[in-house]
Amino acid sequence: MPIKRRALLAAPALMPLAARAQGGWPDRPLRLILPYTPGGGTDAVARALGTRLNATLGQPVVVENRPGAGGNLATELVAGSRPDGYTLLMGNQGPISVNPTLFGRNLKVNPQTALDPVAMVAETPLVLVAGPATAATTLPALIAEAREKRGGMNYASPGNGAAGHLAMALLLQQAGVEATHVPFRGAAPGLTDVAAGTVAAMISTLPSVAGLVQGGVLRALAVTDDKRLPSMPDVQTVAETIPGYRATAWYGILVPHGTPEPIRARLEAAILGSLDSPELASSLGREGAVPYPMAGEAFGRFIAAERARWAPVIQAAGITAD
Repeated sequence: MPIKRRALLAAPALMPLAARAQGGWPDRPLRLILPYTPGGGTDAVARALGTRLNATLGQPVVVENRPGAGGNLATELVAGSRPDGYTLLMGNQGPISVNPTLFGRNLKVNPQTALDPVAMVAETPLVLVAGPATAATTLPALIAEAREKRGGMNYASPGNGAAGHLAMALLLQQAGVEATHVPFRGAAPGLTDVAAGTVAAMISTLPSVAGLVQGGVLRALAVTDDKRLPSMPDVQTVAETIPGYRATAWYGILVPHGTPEPIRARLEAAILGSLDSPELASSLGREGAVPYPMAGEAFGRFIAAERARWAPVIQAAGITAD
């Protein structure tokens, strides 16, 4: 009897929210929470999407940067928010699919159970660049040098578990060579040390390296997508040297678990519709990203596959949280 009574008392509390989802939602601004600082690729993708959602939903989308703890602070904030469709998370592979393995029992919120996937938004190929610390001008040459140095070659990343770190760890594992990881707090200082010859190489996003490559400061050795970049048609893919290799940074929207389905579905439709916009595609393109439309159910399966994919890479490389 007590169980039935609690169920009867809880049901009316949920009914107004579900009803509003079909008509009045949204009737105030939405918050889009980011796990990183302003100015990066995630920030640019979120603001471009927010502009389109404003036009589609008729309400402003306020982007809030909440960096910290490898992206976990933003995840915790959204997971603890009211599931009413007004607080969204711009998730990517770090906080969503890597941190459950990276942080293990120290993870306060499990994104798999605390968040519901709404839609995939975009992905960004990464670029492997080298500086004066290595003479390699191609990926095969860099691999040969790393094999000769037996772990003596070093490489930079924006931090432990970052997309660039994982992409390089996967490359080294599939190539069967070792190198020493040097983590930095962000892409810019890492690339600065590669350019200075302190660190041999780094994998980073296209916008962060494009100017340095065009200026002759760094050499682009390979792109991590399975097809060449239109802006760098002469730069081979990693897969042309290591068949089957592919690693990109991806971005998608999630909401607190328990968000009413009418709200989640309408938000999903708004996002997927926005990705058809040439203006949004152009905005994403300026950041080296491309639209990657994927509905919530498929996005959820993608996240699960990403977790399964990166867990053994993390374990084999001995990657731990900062």
